Amino acid sequence: MFKKAAVAIMCSAMLTASLASCGQKNISISDSSSNAAQSTTSATKSNANEPFGTEVCNYTAPEEGETVIIMTIKDYGDVKIKLFPEYAEKGVENFRTLAEQGYYDNLTFHRIINNFMIQGGDPLGTGRGGESIWGAKFDGGTDSHLIHTAGAVAYANSGSTATNGSQFYIVTGQKYPESQFAANYPEAAKNAYMKAGGTPYLDGKYTVFGQVYDGLDIVFKLQQVETDSNDKPVTPVVIESMKVAKYDGGALRWYIEDYSDTAASSEASTQAKTEASTQPETETVSE
Repeated sequence: MFKKAAVAIMCSAMLTASLASCGQKNISISDSSSNAAQSTTSATKSNANEPFGTEVCNYTAPEEGETVIIMTIKDYGDVKIKLFPEYAEKGVENFRTLAEQGYYDNLTFHRIINNFMIQGGDPLGTGRGGESIWGAKFDGGTDSHLIHTAGAVAYANSGSTATNGSQFYIVTGQKYPESQFAANYPEAAKNAYMKAGGTPYLDGKYTVFGQVYDGLDIVFKLQQVETDSNDKPVTPVVIESMKVAKYDGGALRWYIEDYSDTAASSEASTQAKTEASTQPETETVSE
């Protein structure tokens, strides 16, 4: 069940600090499939002593010919994703291989929450299915270079990155004013969340392995579809295909402002939400 909790980012001095330490409820995006406790690897985390977002690499331009993912969503269009094998090797290997195998084709986004994220990749469409290319769950770890800005692609899990499977989510989130950040909050991360928006309270808890570089407007449109009481779209949102491709040098549109029509709609939604509350509202995702 989804629970809502108001939380201020300045409650934490660093991105890696748990919201629970500030007296808030933990934030999670769950994959509660039956073999969630099984993992093929030990937990890994790069530059563990460095706060998340000291250096933000989500917007590193792909080189021509670099491997990317093109996800075609029925009735909406293509969402193009840059991958980061240098920071999330196992996460990228799993996602790329599943895409090559056609695993994601015709699956749905079974959970969508406005101003938070869209979640898919479960063959059961319930949040309780899916597996990795290794059969069991795997540990994709985390890396401080990749944070949860809007358009970030990451794995859902059952409490740790050691329970990654096939389920993934794409962040929409919301923008945060500078007043919400502690004085010693990493400057690069603060600037990224102020410009792009996102879900900073998820950093350090989930394996981020990709970033949408074109088609973010589609993701933002999807977050506004009608859903039921379990946040499941009333009309199925179908992944028609997920293809491994090569970057062709096309336009890089990392930010929602790069899409004029959607940007105006998103800005109005964010403004309305800000006026309704003095603190940003976050979502707790669980099954």
